[in-house]
Order: sequence, then C-alpha cells, then structure tokens
Amino acid sequence: MSAVSSEELVTVHILGLPTRLQSEAQQHIDEITRELMLVAEQMRQKGDAEGLPVRFVELVSSLSGRYAMFTAEQEAQLTAAIAAGDPTVDLTYTVPASAAAAAGELGRILDEVDEFCRQGRLLLTLATPAPLVAFRRWFLDQFVDQAAGAPPVAWADYSQQTTVP
Repeated sequence: MSAVSSEELVTVHILGLPTRLQSEAQQHIDEITRELMLVAEQMRQKGDAEGLPVRFVELVSSLSGRYAMFTAEQEAQLTAAIAAGDPTVDLTYTVPASAAAAAGELGRILDEVDEFCRQGRLLLTLATPAPLVAFRRWFLDQFVDQAAGAPPVAWADYSQQTTVP
C-alpha cells in the first residue's frame, strides 16, 4: 500500500467553479508547462537541476502521478460541464490530507513562475493575467483551507470579497 493511499482522506468542495475561467487557466498553465519543460530539459543537460523550470516540472510531474487517481472523476465532470456550456460546476474531491500542502506548494511555485515570466527570463509566455491568478489562488486555497477545517467558499463569494480585475 502506498503512503498516499494510506493517508487520512479529506473532502474538499469546490462550489461554483466558473468553467470559462477554468478553461482559460488550464490553457495558460498548459502553455507555461510546455515551455518550462523545454527549458528544464536544456538546464538538466547543462547540469542545472535546481533552477525554477526544473523544480516546476518535477513538482507538476510528482503531483500528477501522486494525485491523479483522486481527481479523474472530477476532471470528467468538469469536461462534461464545459461541453454542456454550463457556466459553473460544483465538484467534490476526496483527497489525501497531503493534498493541502501540495496545493500550497503549487501556488507558491506558480507565483514564482509568474515573476519569472514578468522578468522576461528564458520564457516567452506572459505572466498569468490577474483574473486567472485570483481564480488559481481561490481554487488552491480551497484545498489548503478545507483540509484545515474551514468551510468551503464559493467562487462568487470569493470574487466579491477579493479584487478581481
């Protein structure tokens, strides 16, 4: 039995996930990931295993492998909602408690990637637009906060309380 499958599970409710923003956010992260994968490989070939692109690619690969079995159903629900033209969808995840720390680390490294993009170092992709940063922070914070016992916060409530351009 793997360490992940033997961990305590927590339930995370994502309420009112805006499908349009999710699609835009996924497209942007896909662009960044493709570019960082290329840069990371070049860095590895030069012996640099500590740079941001390498750390990002390793984190994304680790998270994908570690938590994919816990998110497949939600990915299918999201895909169906987008295909149906639903403006929002509610999702419920049951994930290992370690997903909270992983979500926090992913948020921190994505903020670092955005700063990397703003500096124009190595990447052509632009930094994540502000509305997508707000969406990303809300989504990832739901895992962190709910794992710590906080109630879910719907996107509509969060976006009214937060400056979202």
